[in-house]
Amino acid sequence: MLSEAHGLHVAQIGFHHDPARRTPRELLEAWPTLVDVAESASRAHVAVSVIQACAHEAQFERNGVRYRFLPFGIEPAHGGLTPLFEQLQTLAPDVLHINGLHYLREIRALSAHRPDLPLMLQDHANIAPRPWRRPAWRRAFSQVTGIAFCAREQALPFLEARLLAQRTRIYEIVESTSRFEPGDRDQARALTGMHGDPAVLWIGHLDANKDPLTMLDGVSRASAALPGLRLWCCFASSPLRAAVERRIAGDAHLRGRVHLLGRLPHERIEPLLRAADLFVLASHREGSGYALIEALACGLPPVVTDIPSFRALTGRGAVGRLWPCGEPEGLSQALQAAARDTGASARAAVRSHFEQQLSFQALGTRLAAVYRDLCERACASR
Repeated sequence: MLSEAHGLHVAQIGFHHDPARRTPRELLEAWPTLVDVAESASRAHVAVSVIQACAHEAQFERNGVRYRFLPFGIEPAHGGLTPLFEQLQTLAPDVLHINGLHYLREIRALSAHRPDLPLMLQDHANIAPRPWRRPAWRRAFSQVTGIAFCAREQALPFLEARLLAQRTRIYEIVESTSRFEPGDRDQARALTGMHGDPAVLWIGHLDANKDPLTMLDGVSRASAALPGLRLWCCFASSPLRAAVERRIAGDAHLRGRVHLLGRLPHERIEPLLRAADLFVLASHREGSGYALIEALACGLPPVVTDIPSFRALTGRGAVGRLWPCGEPEGLSQALQAAARDTGASARAAVRSHFEQQLSFQALGTRLAAVYRDLCERACASR
């Protein structure tokens, strides 16, 4: 049996229902984090069963991980929670790991059904509720053994709202990892057509939280000291695109310097990360930062805002540069400082940081340690 070989068996549960009703195989391609987190734990000798809400039923094993896709959820239209409870009875896990903090009724039902199992929730950019909703959150969280955030500071709004029981443990766990790897910069530039000295890459929505307008202001200011700078922007949703285009058209320092690439297939992102010299983000808030994780995997030095998740991912600025949110001059200075060292040694240091802190091995080791701690705490409380 897989669980006997690994010794510890965890059920990673996803309550999110895909509105597009894609098949399980399609979801595994569309949601790489679902696979990467499970495989990270499996590589650390934890038996992992993924139980994911889905419009289609399927079960299979891939790379040592069991996958169960079932129509379940608290709403009658989702089939109720009986299919989930039956799977837990069959699989007999030691720990329950739920993705997301906001499935309040599901959390209460699950903890009532299996009060013997330690229950951990993992934050995915959740926001602390308004005061009138807090009693429901407190009731749901009262039986939770632990909650994981990318950075401990992200738990502060929940602590200040008194949503967490005193016994609930807070863990720092990055949301995912990446399979990207470094590559030859010149070959990547020939493949992608990217150029610049430095070539700066942005990957993020054009929205208020990602703050592309502050980013453009910073690039404009930095261009006086970095005349060869070129900015390349990949983005999906773009509510601020018209404002971005007006900002570029109205600034002589940006016209001809900024390339709006739009939405690209994921397989084209890795060559761009290899081709660039610097990676930039201006986010005000992030659950973690998947694009930043991928940049670090490729050894690309980051120039990102000084927010909790980015501090955690960069080792509090051990690699790259951090700059204050909403301050274009701060970005300008950070770009100029980072541009002084974009060579092979800088990229090697970034990749080394990724391998030590964010790789499959690092994430799996952390998850395994947290799962063991959850079991020990559950045993101690009995």
